[in-house]
Amino acid sequence: MIDMRTNRLLSIATWALIGTSVLGILSVSFMAFSDPQAVMDLVHVKLDNTDAYSSICGVYGGVGIAILGVLLYLAFTDRKAALGFIALFWGMYAVSRLMTISMEGPLGAFGSQWLVIEGTLCLLALVLLGFGLRGGRRMRMA
Repeated sequence: MIDMRTNRLLSIATWALIGTSVLGILSVSFMAFSDPQAVMDLVHVKLDNTDAYSSICGVYGGVGIAILGVLLYLAFTDRKAALGFIALFWGMYAVSRLMTISMEGPLGAFGSQWLVIEGTLCLLALVLLGFGLRGGRRMRMA
């Protein structure tokens, strides 16, 4: 049985993880809208045509905002689903980086740092989700 104090801590941790994810996605999306080259500068890639600018703006900006909308919707309607979404979102980023390592070789400093961050955020979401599911109906993730 999960007591009220544990419930409160899980709720705070869930909101903190959702907030961290929202801020991360929002900052990259705004950066992509305002300066797509700045996003690519993080990985030392030069955008050299308008299609490249448009793609970065669309994928990191537009798709990022769409993902943000889904996450915010879930956060206020079904927090367990929001945690599942966060686990999937960050987990797939981490899996993609691991695939890159296996196919292309070691990551640079940027990719290595983000592999740790994305893996950690995924694991935190899974841990919080696990506690929420273990609590069954008694745990309110509100």
